[in-house]
Amino acid sequence: MSDAFRKGARAGWADFLPMSVGLIPWAVVTGIAMRSIGLSPVEAMGMNLIVYAGTAQLGTLPLIATGAPLWLIFVTALVLNLRFVIFSAAIAPAFHDHHWARRVSASYLLVDGVFAVGADKMLGAREPEWRWGYFIAPSVWCWCLWQVFVLVGVLGAEIVPRDWSLEFMVTIALMLLMIPMARTRPMLLAAVAGGLGAVLLRDLPLRLGLFAGIAIGIASGFVAEHWQTRRAER
Repeated sequence: MSDAFRKGARAGWADFLPMSVGLIPWAVVTGIAMRSIGLSPVEAMGMNLIVYAGTAQLGTLPLIATGAPLWLIFVTALVLNLRFVIFSAAIAPAFHDHHWARRVSASYLLVDGVFAVGADKMLGAREPEWRWGYFIAPSVWCWCLWQVFVLVGVLGAEIVPRDWSLEFMVTIALMLLMIPMARTRPMLLAAVAGGLGAVLLRDLPLRLGLFAGIAIGIASGFVAEHWQTRRAER
């Protein structure tokens, strides 16, 4: 490990540490939710290792529980994870001088929090090893934290009282990630329109209201950004 890598790792871990606290209840609730639909501990942890995406896991669990078609489960997970295409494209320049294995491992470990906290610093740094250390240290920390506390939820699912309604903590954790991203009007409009659309259309069959809400949010954000750009050019 070079000195630049160690410095980057320390900086990345220190920047991400406060946000990582919010992963703990989210991970526990995810573990409990997987057990609540009938998955065995082995199946739940297997899904957790392969998917490693809390939003996609929680979003597909109701479909798995109701025996929905495999294609619908796959498409739902794909749609819920579309944001990672944008995230990875945004930070790709920070990895252009790294070898293939590093880029593959980075794609698996990329999470919302690490992107939100470190994207600007990674893209602004010139030293490749510093960038890699800054990304990989909080990413590995996040992965370990997630696996450990999902396991806590999986093993403790029978102990936690049902009336605690811990699922609301997942919503709170997602809101904490979303709020910093909604600093511009197009992003805020996309979030509000998408959320309202998903709520109003929640009774559509096969959870298609979720897809409709995502489409409404994307379209609203695109239109708002286009209108804002044209207004600025005048």
